[in-house]
Amino acid sequence: MTRSPGGGRRGEGPGAGTPRWDPEQYARFSAPRSRPFGDLLARVGAQAPRLVLDVGCGSGELTRSLALRWPGARVRGLDASPEMVAAATAGADAGAGVEFSLGRAEDVDASGVDVVVSNAVLQWVPGHLDLLRRWAAQLPPGGWLAFQVPSNFEAPSHRLMRELASSPPWRHRLAGVLRGAESVAAPGEYLDLLRGAGLEADVWQTEYQHVLTGPDPVLEWVRGTALRPVLRALDAPAAAEFEREYGALLREAYPARPWGTPLPFLRTFAVSRRP
Repeated sequence: MTRSPGGGRRGEGPGAGTPRWDPEQYARFSAPRSRPFGDLLARVGAQAPRLVLDVGCGSGELTRSLALRWPGARVRGLDASPEMVAAATAGADAGAGVEFSLGRAEDVDASGVDVVVSNAVLQWVPGHLDLLRRWAAQLPPGGWLAFQVPSNFEAPSHRLMRELASSPPWRHRLAGVLRGAESVAAPGEYLDLLRGAGLEADVWQTEYQHVLTGPDPVLEWVRGTALRPVLRALDAPAAAEFEREYGALLREAYPARPWGTPLPFLRTFAVSRRP
């Protein structure tokens, strides 16, 4: 369900500073946001792991599903957002076998971890390829490393945001706030990295066709993720004006149908295992 950065995160477009995460805003589209997590974990074949680590656990709902899948495991959720960790801790059921803590993905040591999961997190971590190499090297025999990142940085939702941010009168206020496709690697690069580290690996892409409902649903979607750095960088009146201009562009790029507004969303998945 809700996910947030394990450190530096998250770029459906990262920016300067560390914008606060709003668990409620992010959870408005919990069903479509949660689906990739299930698709990722469906290809993880661990049978009886002792330690499972969810890097960028958000508000914890999906992390608790790991405890249900592997009831004999110690399941840990880690997130860099105090707001998300507070929500995860408040929602944790007693005896659920899950512990949550505050921390950055960059500081994670995968030594002795049987399953490392990172869902829609690494795009917020500059230099995450080096981080993946380190995790892969630390993974014990039989250990699993599974991650998923959005690969829609050239989609209208992101391209229009960057174009507007670089136009007058916004460019001087938003310079350096947004990143683009450099936030993630191509599928083949992830495959080369994982196989080069001695892991068995399966890498693929899926483009979801999400159907969103309500007024300005694409704007509401990105408010919980990609738009956060922009809103953090502007004062309230300027943020409202940026949203007004950006919302008009989104309505044109994503026209509503009688049954909802389709939002194509491309994601890259990787599941790997040390033999």
